[in-house]
Amino acid sequence: MDSPKQLKTEEIKAQIKKLVKQTLQEALEAELEEFLGYPKYRHTESTNSRNGYNQKEVRTDSGEVEIRVPRDRDSKFEPKVVKKRQSVLEDLQDKIIALYAKGMTTRDIQEIVEDIYGVELSPSLISRLTERIVPRLEEWQSRPLSGVYTIIWLDCVFYRVREEGKVINKAVYVVIGLGVDGKKEILGFWISQKESSSFWLGVLNDIKSRGIKDVFIFSVDGKSGFEEAIRAAYPHSDIQQCVIHQIRNTLRYVSWKDKKELSRDLKGIYGASTLEEASASMQRFEEKWVSRYPHVIKSWKANWERLMTYFRYPVEIRKLMYTTNLIESVNSKFRKVTDGRRLFPSDESVLKALFMAALEIERKWTKPIKDWSLIYSQLVILFGDRLNGN
Repeated sequence: MDSPKQLKTEEIKAQIKKLVKQTLQEALEAELEEFLGYPKYRHTESTNSRNGYNQKEVRTDSGEVEIRVPRDRDSKFEPKVVKKRQSVLEDLQDKIIALYAKGMTTRDIQEIVEDIYGVELSPSLISRLTERIVPRLEEWQSRPLSGVYTIIWLDCVFYRVREEGKVINKAVYVVIGLGVDGKKEILGFWISQKESSSFWLGVLNDIKSRGIKDVFIFSVDGKSGFEEAIRAAYPHSDIQQCVIHQIRNTLRYVSWKDKKELSRDLKGIYGASTLEEASASMQRFEEKWVSRYPHVIKSWKANWERLMTYFRYPVEIRKLMYTTNLIESVNSKFRKVTDGRRLFPSDESVLKALFMAALEIERKWTKPIKDWSLIYSQLVILFGDRLNGN
């Protein structure tokens, strides 16, 4: 037997549902009246007139509501409150898209909507509803960008996508910029089957065509292809290879017995105050470890110039550029949103999920980064002519 509280809740739901139905019905009648240009029951010389109703079930966040959609004789009336072929109201659609943006799968959303609202939606219908995001995504991906960015971080994150009956690991290229106002901005996503210099060049040419004339510093993770692409698109930019990535890659090939000591010696290199001090530490590091780990020494020497770029800058700017931690943090948030989806049905579904996650992330990026006034004054000294020129 239902408790008084349950009965009360059901009564309230029924009243709300009745009110929603009544409101929708009145709105549709008002729409038709405005379309025809005269109220119901008034005589008119117009050749068009009312022509009965169509029964229609609409899913709302108050449950399923049956309404009567008025018709006109010329079949020209297009209602806006509940559009033709629309079976889910805008407010419920917005809630579904919000759940999708939080990383929920269509099955998860189906269960939540049914549990909370008592409305049954198929996963395919939910998928179609999220298509509303696509025009916004396309507009966002092609929006104009500022002329100058102080730092741009480039990175790549991988997702499993179904394509032509096969499951393929796809690379999603992520680009984040720091504007001259000190605010961070996700510039876009690009998707491909693998990382390559030619694809990265395409990405950079895309952001160039959208307005970016100059970038002072690119911060990259050390994968192949970055430098060639940057040199081709932005020949005057500095390139900083992520030191943290280099350290991780180094320790991957070091015996656990040596990791602590070797890590301490590495800190003498990247934690130095000047490039001269770092070079001297590197010399000592090589003499000590070359016989045991020649491949480690070879890697550091091969990447030395790109790893040490940050020593040309003041300490405050160094902290921003010597690591890709910022973009890795963003990628980790993307992964958190997409964790529930082990497999995406298409490239578009990946981009939709990341786009909604990006909007959530950027909503919190309202203020300049810490110490921006000081950093900007240093950038003016270093790049004043390029700032003024753009």
